Amino acid sequence: MKKVYGSAAEALEGVLSDGMLIASGGFGLCGIPELLLQAIKENGAKNLTFASNNAGVDDFGIGILLQTRQVKKMISSYVGENAEFMRQYLSGELELEFNPQGTLAERMRAGGCGIPGFYTKTGVGTVIADGKEVKTFNGEEYILEEGIFADLSIVKAWKADETGNLIFRKTARNFNPPAAMCGKVCIVEVEEIVPTGSLDPDMIHLPGIYVHRIIQGEHEKRIEQRTVRQREG
Repeated sequence: MKKVYGSAAEALEGVLSDGMLIASGGFGLCGIPELLLQAIKENGAKNLTFASNNAGVDDFGIGILLQTRQVKKMISSYVGENAEFMRQYLSGELELEFNPQGTLAERMRAGGCGIPGFYTKTGVGTVIADGKEVKTFNGEEYILEEGIFADLSIVKAWKADETGNLIFRKTARNFNPPAAMCGKVCIVEVEEIVPTGSLDPDMIHLPGIYVHRIIQGEHEKRIEQRTVRQREG
């Protein structure tokens, strides 16, 4: 199977459509699939639902799709740093499904493993539990959360071989492996594609069985929050 494509737009061809549920890796601006997000913007697909830890910032990450009104719903953990997100949510233009971060990661991982639901203590007794089944195990209450089965996964990795085996770089791994697992189709953007067999099998973070398409590109790697101090002397 050919997995390497020439560009983000080429990799999305025949896969992206209106109304999709897309699982997107990244945390803040770290490890986000910025090239694929830009290509989705240029494609114009609309009424999209994104399962992602956050929505980027106003002019980067998923934030660029909020500006063009291509996103109808976010399934997220953290939605700060994005004024347009706040405006759309408070005005009723954008649906929001809040998830604790661990729950969101496990929902993605569960979907990738074919698990339709699991019980967790996180959120018991809070608004997170509203409308969800509650079950008691060993005297403790747990709520039922559903696995996420996305139509498409878009993720960012450091290296890939031509069969899709992936290595992530340090904290940029974050939500990327579970996001990659839960999509019917997974597209990955990487900084480097190496020949098959050149990666140490013990260093591979995600096996290529989950990956359908790969692109290589240049990445901006923005810093979301920069704190500096004046030099002394």
